[in-house]
Amino acid sequence: MLGRPGMDYHFEFTHCAEHPVVPSPTNEDLLVFYIPDRQEWQLTCDRIVDNGFVHVPSLNPYWEVSGRTFEDPDGYRVVLQNAAWRP
Repeated sequence: MLGRPGMDYHFEFTHCAEHPVVPSPTNEDLLVFYIPDRQEWQLTCDRIVDNGFVHVPSLNPYWEVSGRTFEDPDGYRVVLQNAAWRP
């Protein structure tokens, strides 16, 4: 589980050996993290590759301008955006 104290949400990644689920990601299923500090962003990009993700081109060119898209071994995608999030 990933979350922050005091927030009303968390991410939960589960695995069940008795009821396996075949992953069914698409190129537009994205988990986006905004990292405005350039050095921290680069370190995070390096670390995600070290943990088995592969840098892939994004289906949407918007994410290529200030970010990088990575795919995990199941085909799910994470974008590390070198910018601050603006609603």
